[in-house]
Amino acid sequence: MTVRPIRMFDDPVLRSVAAPVQDFDRELRRLVKSLTATMRAGSGRAGLAAPQIGEAARVVVYSYDGKSGHLVNPRLELSARRVTADEACLSAPGLWWPLERSYMVTARGRDMFGKPVTVRALGVLARVLQHEIDHLDGVLFSDHLEAAERERFLAEALTAG
Repeated sequence: MTVRPIRMFDDPVLRSVAAPVQDFDRELRRLVKSLTATMRAGSGRAGLAAPQIGEAARVVVYSYDGKSGHLVNPRLELSARRVTADEACLSAPGLWWPLERSYMVTARGRDMFGKPVTVRALGVLARVLQHEIDHLDGVLFSDHLEAAERERFLAEALTAG
């Protein structure tokens, strides 16, 4: 399947709320396969959301520590326990930033054929799912930073880009 270019953090498509998937058809299966191929095309890639390749659909793929898959129209249930760890984004390459997230999540959605899927994750995979599902709502991980940290991040992102 086609490896697609990843949109950078200042691309307006990353600020749009992705539309729910209505049709579980061949086009959706192509999108999931392209997302997966694009995610796997580089080292250290653990997740990717459809808006990052310019598609305004509520679809994410993930692969971390032997667990991989995709979610269509995902919803998250977050644990109360939170942890801070470094986080990065393929749309802002080379920048890692400490960010607090829920340690454990339950993600519910559908697969590319419309069948219900539930993913229970903790640690890094939970972080990946939260990060990718944020992309579906037009939220970048830098949006979660305190104002001063966000300014530092944006300054570094602009210099790196």
